[in-house]
Amino acid sequence: MALDTRELRRCLGHFATGVTVVTCDGAGSPHGATVNAFSAISLDPPLVMVSVDRGSRICGFLDGTPFTVNVLTKPQSDVALHFAGRPMDGEPEWVRPDPGLAPRLAGALATISCTPWRHYDGGDHVIYLGRVAGYEVAGGDPLVFYLGGFRHLGPVYETVPWLESGDCPTVSCFPASV
Repeated sequence: MALDTRELRRCLGHFATGVTVVTCDGAGSPHGATVNAFSAISLDPPLVMVSVDRGSRICGFLDGTPFTVNVLTKPQSDVALHFAGRPMDGEPEWVRPDPGLAPRLAGALATISCTPWRHYDGGDHVIYLGRVAGYEVAGGDPLVFYLGGFRHLGPVYETVPWLESGDCPTVSCFPASV
């Protein structure tokens, strides 16, 4: 059965994601791309993953290069659009971190600075794993993407649902052996 890629994209859009901009040094200046394919991978070693379109400019810059994942905050939709190809008025504000790390964006909810770990073929994308070298959290509400548009979070739940599930790694659903 052949899949209709437009319909598949629409189906996948039902998964709400945070919005990030992956930044690095590219051709002698800061460069970035809006990416919603970002995930935490491991705490030991500390690894994160970004997946970028093989045909994008940033894909050519990321091989063997430190990068920063900038988690955008709710008021940064113009920044997300800027790095998705719709330039905003003016330029985004850059922050230069320690030597050897990639530039980051001012005003982000969180930034995760990474050194290159591995990269893998992901079809029309390349999957980059970065080892976390540093991070900062500023606080605020995240920018969320769902069904082709930016959204806002709803109310916070009183409890975290998975803490009481059998899948929680710190809770055993099996009795201790006798």
